Amino acid sequence: MEYNEIGIKALQEGNYEKAIEAFMKAAEEEPENPVGYINLGNVFASAGDTERAERFFQKAISLDENAGSALYGLGNLYYSNERFEEAAIVYERAIRAGLNEADAFFMLGKSLKQSDKSKLALPYFQRASELAPDDLEIRLAYGILLAEMELFEEARKELSFVLEKDNENADAHYNLGVLYAVSTDRKDDALYHLEKAYTIEPEHTQARYIYDMIQLG
Repeated sequence: MEYNEIGIKALQEGNYEKAIEAFMKAAEEEPENPVGYINLGNVFASAGDTERAERFFQKAISLDENAGSALYGLGNLYYSNERFEEAAIVYERAIRAGLNEADAFFMLGKSLKQSDKSKLALPYFQRASELAPDDLEIRLAYGILLAEMELFEEARKELSFVLEKDNENADAHYNLGVLYAVSTDRKDDALYHLEKAYTIEPEHTQARYIYDMIQLG
């Protein structure tokens, strides 16, 4: 078994030290192969060692500028450290390098949204939802963004889809309730979804607050 395989097996068993040792040996054995460095980046990222993780991802990218998994790993590292603009740049590079996966488009969209570029984020959320149509986290985020952009009919379809698949999704109920409240005269529907939201999730105080406001109004 070669060192990268040994390292992956050790990771699956939760043995970080053994995994790091194996990936280090893999990098030493093939210093021009980015795979060992990518694996090291992933291990150190999982362990919360941002500095070393970034260094190994950058090393992998220096060996292969189109190493999509290295670019994606670096993007995740930046995103988790709230370096959203840097994350967006790296995710976009990963996609251009051929990483045509829903998660890459979704994370690029999230990074742009966190950088106050919601309009730019929209097509990436849309592409992510096309690539992973049954991923409710993606569909919910896409629906919420559509609502924020006042594309209410498209937003309603996305949020309703989430609730068809998971009727206990408090966030979907909340956002659909708000959508009905602000964009239609369907007061009863708004109240129904807001009530569902705070019933499912009692600490959802915003849902309760808006429910009470509508009732009083």
